[in-house]
Amino acid sequence: MAMKFYREEDAAAAPAAPEAPARTTPQLAQIRNFSIIAHIDHGKTTLSDRLLELTDAVASRERRDQMLDDMELERERGITIKAHPVRMTYKARDGQVYQFNFIDTPGHVDFSYEVSRSLSACEGALLLVDATQGVEAQTVAHAYLAINNHVKIIPVLNKTDMPTADAESVERQIEDMFAIPQEECLRVSAKTGDGVVEVLEAIVERIPPPVSEHPGEVRGLVFDSEYDPFRGGVIYVRMFDGAIRRGERIRLMGSGKDYEIKEVGVFTPKFEPVEALEAGQVGYFMANIKNVNEIEIGDTVTSTRQPTEHPLAGFRTMHPMVFTGLYPIDADDYEKLKFSLEKLALNDSSFQYQVESSVALGFGFRCGFLGLLHMEIVQERLRREYDCDIIATYPGVVYRVLMNDGSTREVDNPILLPQPTEYQSVEEPIVKMFLICMGDQIGDMMKLVMDKRGTIDRTESLDTKRVMLTCTLPLNEILIDFHDRLKSLSRGYASMDYEEAGYREGDLVKLDILVHGEPVEAFSCIVHRDKAEARGRQICEVLVDIIPPQQFSIAIQAAIGAKIIARTTVRAYRKDVTAKCYGGDVTRKRKLLEKQKEGKKRMKQFGKVGIPQEAFIAVLKTQP
Repeated sequence: MAMKFYREEDAAAAPAAPEAPARTTPQLAQIRNFSIIAHIDHGKTTLSDRLLELTDAVASRERRDQMLDDMELERERGITIKAHPVRMTYKARDGQVYQFNFIDTPGHVDFSYEVSRSLSACEGALLLVDATQGVEAQTVAHAYLAINNHVKIIPVLNKTDMPTADAESVERQIEDMFAIPQEECLRVSAKTGDGVVEVLEAIVERIPPPVSEHPGEVRGLVFDSEYDPFRGGVIYVRMFDGAIRRGERIRLMGSGKDYEIKEVGVFTPKFEPVEALEAGQVGYFMANIKNVNEIEIGDTVTSTRQPTEHPLAGFRTMHPMVFTGLYPIDADDYEKLKFSLEKLALNDSSFQYQVESSVALGFGFRCGFLGLLHMEIVQERLRREYDCDIIATYPGVVYRVLMNDGSTREVDNPILLPQPTEYQSVEEPIVKMFLICMGDQIGDMMKLVMDKRGTIDRTESLDTKRVMLTCTLPLNEILIDFHDRLKSLSRGYASMDYEEAGYREGDLVKLDILVHGEPVEAFSCIVHRDKAEARGRQICEVLVDIIPPQQFSIAIQAAIGAKIIARTTVRAYRKDVTAKCYGGDVTRKRKLLEKQKEGKKRMKQFGKVGIPQEAFIAVLKTQP
């Protein structure tokens, strides 16, 4: 019988089990599990390279920069997208040999889910802060994520060799914000390697070894997975109790299905098979799992022979915040795109999709993402890794519609918004944003927030130069150009992080684009009434330049319901029907022109307009 799969939210409701004595064996005492958390561009990947170098985890002939960023997209953009585990061996100054299981994590707000999953497999974390920039918005977010996961934090100040570094000021910020004493801060330069050995020693001394709470059972936490086309699903697991070995039968408690393990291994950082994965260790296993839907991130792995009665808590389910439609350019590639999305979803559990269709674009998928960068990365991975040519519709968020009968409906696609007479109000998702900027830029930042229909809730001084603004604003307003404008106004110094803050009623309307009197679904969007006219005029101006002229004029209109708020016209091109008339009576020419005019009237009445593919792409690229 399949056992129930517990997640974080229902773990509290689980029946209380008799407490087994947690213990640390001599073998566990030599293990340290940790990750690095930091704001984007504070030097996580560079520090990771130094740690791998000092522990000889990678042979010298194989070393390169960004060692753990094995995705082409990561190396090209200089950012970490996926969390990467690796095992290292370190001989400490006391002569003891320790096994380090290290997980490199992303820094961007869109990939914070990767950070939370990594922290669940660790007992400690290095909080890396740039000594030239100080505490940034995502530094704060990741630090509190670690605190909530009860993870031991070691603060590390990077780039202390830079002339503009102000280590003492940054140490005071860390003490003020996280209550971590200044004396615990380590100063390093990941680029030169100065102070990195002290970091390794601090990992040994400060991070607690793993403990086994139920020594007689087998319990492992699935924290990531990927798909191998030849061997099926590869499951990343952190073992909390017991051990798994090749040939043994294990059970995934989420699906209740049993499998025989074909291979067990660790990351060095490549896959390296081993005899067994034991309590406290991080590794992977393969069990010929062909159906990717059977693997669930946050699941508990246990023994088929003696299944555990204490499933691990798992993870909080992530809810997508940004939605867009993905369609194949060639309709024949629909099945290929579907297969690619299945494999991508296995490697990225925060990505969701479902089938949808459009009159203009055919069959495709409605996809949910954590943010705009997440959306951009997924689309780029589909193009590069899976060779899919796709079109993406305009990104939107999930609106909550209160119907006349008192029921509530969630709408993630403008096409699904009911008629205005059918509902009472529309609520839009709002976010709480933490915006850190220089003190002399606070006026520009406040204007930017208010332009986006936001409010400033609180301002706090971080030090003599920088302030942190706490704001509330609609998620829809920060989707497209907010980050670009933020960096432009602050000359690159400002940073932001945000979290969900519920829903708020807004004066929102559905904007339709009509081409020759017919609404085109792919161009529809939900906007605030105050911005509807400007957005409608913008789309009309783009389309009038791209839709080719016909033999009759074409009206392109923006409408809210039955009210037209903007219009442009594609002028008709005229065939020279009098070209063959050489001299003679002028009435002959007039007769031909009148005949052409009558023909154009009939065309306009019955003619259909073909909209080229470039028109859809051009509208998607126009920023509101």
